[in-house]
Order: sequence, then structure tokens, then C-alpha cells
Amino acid sequence: MPGIDENLPFVSLSIAVLTVSDTRVLEDDKSGSTLAERLTKAGHRLADRAIVQDDVEAIRGKVQAWIADPAIDVIITTGGTGFTGRDVTPEAVEPLFEKRMEGFSAVFHRISYDKIGTSTIQSRATAGVAGATFIFVLPGSPGACKDAWDGILQAQLNYRHRPCNFVEIMPRLDEHLKRGKLKA
Repeated sequence: MPGIDENLPFVSLSIAVLTVSDTRVLEDDKSGSTLAERLTKAGHRLADRAIVQDDVEAIRGKVQAWIADPAIDVIITTGGTGFTGRDVTPEAVEPLFEKRMEGFSAVFHRISYDKIGTSTIQSRATAGVAGATFIFVLPGSPGACKDAWDGILQAQLNYRHRPCNFVEIMPRLDEHLKRGKLKA
């Protein structure tokens, strides 16, 4: 049965939150605030928080800067995952992935379906790994952010979660880079 092993220590991660929006500012960014509140309540550190316009280069630039920052373990974006012309977050972020996390989208949609039914198909939530950093691309609604955090991320970003979790594999995320250096 999956759950938390209280005998293990909690490992606090540094998590950056990016809101993608043409209309939001920090004061009215409910989705970004939802994520920031949940991750800090869980014991993690909010490494940075920003808002960028729905623009591929602006989104990609911010995410690349955070990937390059060794102090950031996880990036969570919110917004820009729909189908309108301005929704470009997956296009901006997915090319950065070294590895895709297909299961994230599947589980997110399963959880979302229980809440909003077939409307979940209007989201292109995605996730992957780049530069030994986990990246999660979420829809721009507070409800979707709650669903992703409460239903997936809270457990998977907790070292004590069993049978497995993302934290325990973090030291091995860049093995392919190390092997490449050894071969050279």
C-alpha cells in the first residue's frame, strides 16, 4: 500500500513556480499562490516565483534559467496549456525535456476527470526532466494546480513516500551527462 514512511527524514526541495499569463500580476495570481502555499506548507522552499507573458521565448528563457540554476530542484509552471492561439507553454517547455514523463499527464487527467469530467481533454498538462531538474507544466486554474499538487506532486516530491518517489532518484538524473564526460 502506498504511503508515507514516517521513519525516514523529510527532504526539503527548492521549487520555482512560473505563471504564464498575459493578464495576471502576483497580487491576483491565484494559481501561482495556490502552488506556493501548498509547497511551503509541505515543507519545501519556494526558490523563486515569476510571471511571464504567453510567449514561447519568454517562457523558455525563464525555464532555461531555472534549469541552469543548481539551487533549483523542481520547476512548476501554471497556465498556457489549452488550445487557444496564446496557449504555448508546452511548445516552449517540451523541447527542453531530456526525458518525458508520460505518466504524469495520464495520472493528472485521471484525477481531473473525476472533478471536471471530459473537460480535462482541454488541457495539455505535461512533465519531464531537463538538466537534472523536474519540470511540471500545469493548467492555469487553481483547481488544476490543487489537483496536481494534492494528487501527484505532494507524494512524489516527498522522500518518505513509498514504494518510490522522485526525490530518491534525483542524484541519478544526470548520469547520462556524467557518462558522456567519462567517455570523452
